[in-house]
Amino acid sequence: MRTVSDRERRARLARRHGLAPEHRYDDVAAATRAMTAWHATEAATVHLALHARVHDLRVEDVERALYEERSLVKQLAMRRTLFAFPRDLVPAAWGSASARVAAQQEKNLYKWLTAGGVDEDQDGWIEKAYAATLAALADGEPRTTAQLRELVPELDIRFRLGDPDKKWGGEFAIGRWVIGTLAAQGRLMRATNLGHWRLNKPAWTLTEAWLDEMPLPLPAAEGYAELVRRWLWTFGPGTEADLVWWLGSTKSAVRAALAAVGAVEVGLESGTGWVLPDDPIATSPEPEIEPWAALLPTLDPTVMGWKERGFYLDAEDVAYLFDSNGNAGNTAWWDGRIVGAWAQDEDGTVHPIVRHDIGDAGRKALAAEAERLTEWLDGVVIVNVYKSRQMKEAKLP
Repeated sequence: MRTVSDRERRARLARRHGLAPEHRYDDVAAATRAMTAWHATEAATVHLALHARVHDLRVEDVERALYEERSLVKQLAMRRTLFAFPRDLVPAAWGSASARVAAQQEKNLYKWLTAGGVDEDQDGWIEKAYAATLAALADGEPRTTAQLRELVPELDIRFRLGDPDKKWGGEFAIGRWVIGTLAAQGRLMRATNLGHWRLNKPAWTLTEAWLDEMPLPLPAAEGYAELVRRWLWTFGPGTEADLVWWLGSTKSAVRAALAAVGAVEVGLESGTGWVLPDDPIATSPEPEIEPWAALLPTLDPTVMGWKERGFYLDAEDVAYLFDSNGNAGNTAWWDGRIVGAWAQDEDGTVHPIVRHDIGDAGRKALAAEAERLTEWLDGVVIVNVYKSRQMKEAKLP
């Protein structure tokens, strides 16, 4: 069993993730195939993550893939997170990770019904709410959550959640969870975004209306195997713990998927990892690569692809670059490692915030990436929900 060094792993992600400038991809489709899926909890992440990896990308290229071609499809999946999947991977997610999330979502529905005073025949209430919501979209016209609440009285039942004096507490309409569960089940989809590209303001539509068909979910085992196969190409070598975390699943499901794709073990500097059976890194060293710089957005898939991040992230930096729930903010990379963050000033200028001494070459390379990103954003200031401590405390010029 060959041991893959941390430096080889960093060179691998520079190439496969299209982060080194000479390895950027030519278009949205190629970059999406390379990355398996894009985090989409913050709408801007999809656009910014693609900008980091695609030559001459335009905002319109991303919008076209999402809303015209629909080759990118947003779907709630692993770890109850919203992703933008390549369209062909959605049935695998529906049958596995999304189905697991849908079951969790539906379980919460019963809890919120009780909190809202609906104690009798909750099964019947949920089925009625599902049917009424789907019927309200049967005319093919996408509608927002607020519009659906006007058409479907069940969706406007209110309940209290948490301390009303706290940021996340207060009174809520149950419609958000009904719609979210239908979406996790694959019966509804997010249609055209009604706001600026940097904000999530979805309208909802029936899946068959958005995709012009109703694909069948893969059986759970096949779905997990396909997700693991793609993950191994993008993120391998990685550990079993990485996969369990990324999938939001169980060890048994991960082990079955690894066996199904014929994954093989390789040594890592800390423990063992897995790669696809035809991955050249299992037998041959990953070639060296010249130092490179990148500025990646909040929840970028490279940052969030592994649970065990020691090969590209210093442990003492975690508290500054991730929030208390493990969500990564904007990150600055030099020579395969996260070395800080980045933020924008009021004018939209991007500023790297470096936590380590990376020398003149590193500082110049990050400054060039900041200039490239500033020019691309053209005055747009990104609104981040998940801000790291480093971003919040940044003292910009």
